[in-house]
Amino acid sequence: MNRKQIVFTGVGHAELQDVAMLSVGDNDVLVANDVSAISAGTERACLLDLPNLGDEPQGCFPKTLGYSGVGRVIVVGKNIQSVQPGDRVLTHWGSTHSNFNCITEDHLFKIEDDSLPSEQAVFAVIAGFSLNALRKTRFELGESAAVVGLGVLGLFAVALARIAGAAPVIATDLNAARREIALGLGAHFTFDPMDADYIKQVKAAARGGVNAVIEVTGQSIAMKQALALTAPFGRVALLGCTRVSDASIDYYQEVHRPGIEIIGAHTMSRPKLESRPYSWTWRDDARAILDYMSDGRLDMSQIVSTLYSPLESTAVYAALAKNENFPVGAVFDWNQLK
Repeated sequence: MNRKQIVFTGVGHAELQDVAMLSVGDNDVLVANDVSAISAGTERACLLDLPNLGDEPQGCFPKTLGYSGVGRVIVVGKNIQSVQPGDRVLTHWGSTHSNFNCITEDHLFKIEDDSLPSEQAVFAVIAGFSLNALRKTRFELGESAAVVGLGVLGLFAVALARIAGAAPVIATDLNAARREIALGLGAHFTFDPMDADYIKQVKAAARGGVNAVIEVTGQSIAMKQALALTAPFGRVALLGCTRVSDASIDYYQEVHRPGIEIIGAHTMSRPKLESRPYSWTWRDDARAILDYMSDGRLDMSQIVSTLYSPLESTAVYAALAKNENFPVGAVFDWNQLK
């Protein structure tokens, strides 16, 4: 028996392939995927073979992507305790865009709320990246927060900053449609970074400067702007992956003298086993996100926009490579293969 998996076969090209079915070891869980979420920024970078792709060197193809799925447990190894066949689970690292995934127990989380749609729950991993960045700023109730870049990570950061009590929540992006979504998720103000008085507008909205900034674009110019709009003693968390380095920042004037902290907020920079203040495990963050979805504080109808059949994967990734108005909350629906 084979399974279906989306594979990046070369720069800018993806295809759905038949691959060997996975064997289940004593410490493994076999999950039949219902859905898998597209992490547009990371997957586009890998598809186009951009720099700074973690431990993977450039030019390494084929690649398999997709690190957030929801499905049903089919088979459990003899050492598995937390789940059983039939349970619906959220899967983390090791979960690719495939109709079946074999994954270890520490990379899955049982979903308790049966009423929560899978196409919404699947974003709990990705939203956890944004929550991790907000935590790392050591944000306090009533501080101002700004999110620079409104892809899926940025929009989750906006919603979570509002849930956390930021006053005000400021969202910035070049795309007017995404700024509108940010308003629907709780942003008090939105701004276009191309405006001539952009920095002045943001600082005025934040009453002099922003306390906690989440930088999501990974672009050097956006980073320089983020430092300019941050208040003295403010914190800037780098949520977006920086692909190109730039030495144009005057670290004395822009960081050292105003006492601004720059914080690495990659999702790997979190504890593996036990949460602690300002830094939680992925599972604890996922639980919090799922709770926010279930009780309505996190309005997923604003984010989940498009369900694709895996049969469309070549066209989907061709569109992502061009980056032309790619949907914010895009999901592969593996049930369409049944």
